[in-house]
Amino acid sequence: MQERPPTQEWYSAQVAGRIRVEKEGALGWVVFDHPERRNAISAEMWGEIPKAIAALDADPEIRVIVLRGEGEVAFVSGADISQFQERRTGADASKDYEAGNARAFVSLATAEKPLLAMIHGFCVGGGCALALNADLRFAADDALFAIPAARLGLGYPMLGIKTLLDLVGPSRAKEMFFTARRFDATEALEMGLVR
Repeated sequence: MQERPPTQEWYSAQVAGRIRVEKEGALGWVVFDHPERRNAISAEMWGEIPKAIAALDADPEIRVIVLRGEGEVAFVSGADISQFQERRTGADASKDYEAGNARAFVSLATAEKPLLAMIHGFCVGGGCALALNADLRFAADDALFAIPAARLGLGYPMLGIKTLLDLVGPSRAKEMFFTARRFDATEALEMGLVR
């Protein structure tokens, strides 16, 4: 990736990964910064996404919001499954975790400013779900897409299923959900997942 000019930025709490917000002229960047886990989204990061979007939406200097992953390996490799035992065990914990995810997705889907996803490397599971909420998705040649919920024995929210279905059609959506296989950038372009 190209060296970027200095920017104004703020950070969420450094717990298990972070959401980094940068300002570069009229661009507002939401950076998924957890490279040691291929930018997997921790529970803390899910909670920071609505705050980041709200801050950039409220900033009169920002005209476009761009989502991207830190480093060279991944946009977002999914939810941080290392936290599932702790964060998703039991009905109450699972309900809280899902509510945090839902708030993050709603904040992206309802952003007032144009929202773009700049995808490179892995865009898997929760990463795909995040990208689906962008107005436009652009992929580098090395982008790999997958929704491994079936392989992991996890359910997927109906809203996420509908969003994918509306974007790529029933046959492609079923293929993604049922097979859990990886799709490269060329296949993603052909099916209309990215531009």
